[in-house]
Amino acid sequence: MKQPTCDVVQYKNPGVTVDIVAFTLLRAYVVLIKRKNDPFKGMWAFPGGFIEYGKETIEQAAAREFEEETNMSWGKYKYEPVLHSVYSDPNRDPRGHTISCVFVVMSVQPEMIANMKAKDDACAIKLFSHEKPPYNKMAFDHAKILKKIIKEYF
Repeated sequence: MKQPTCDVVQYKNPGVTVDIVAFTLLRAYVVLIKRKNDPFKGMWAFPGGFIEYGKETIEQAAAREFEEETNMSWGKYKYEPVLHSVYSDPNRDPRGHTISCVFVVMSVQPEMIANMKAKDDACAIKLFSHEKPPYNKMAFDHAKILKKIIKEYF
C-alpha cells in the first residue's frame, strides 16, 4: 500500500525561533539586549532569533544566536541550556506567526560577562536585576515569559 505524502511547502507554516533567558551566577541578573531593528526597535528583549532552515537544530540556533547578539559563548563552559517552554500565540510577532522555543541558562559566568558586548541585531546589552526588569519596555511577549520564569525559579 502506498503511503500518502504531505508536501510541507504547500502549507503555510509558522516560523520557528529561539529565545535565551540567561541569568548570571546566583541568578541575580538577567541578560537583555536592546533591539536594533523593527519590530520593537529600541525595546529590550532576550537574545534570540530564527532557526536557519535545514542547517541547525534548535539547540545549535540557541547557541549561535546567543553568541551573535551578546558576544558570549557557553561552549567552553559546557552549558546545556534547558528548554523551558514553547510559546506559539499567532499574534506574538507582528511579522507573522512564530513559535519560540525558550531556553534558560541559569549561571552565566563572570568571565562571560566580561566579554559581553552588543552585536548583530542588538544595539545595546545590559544586565537587569531579576527583581526589577523593564517589563513595560520589553518586545514581543518577553515580559510575560520572564514573569513566568521568575515565578518558577525564584
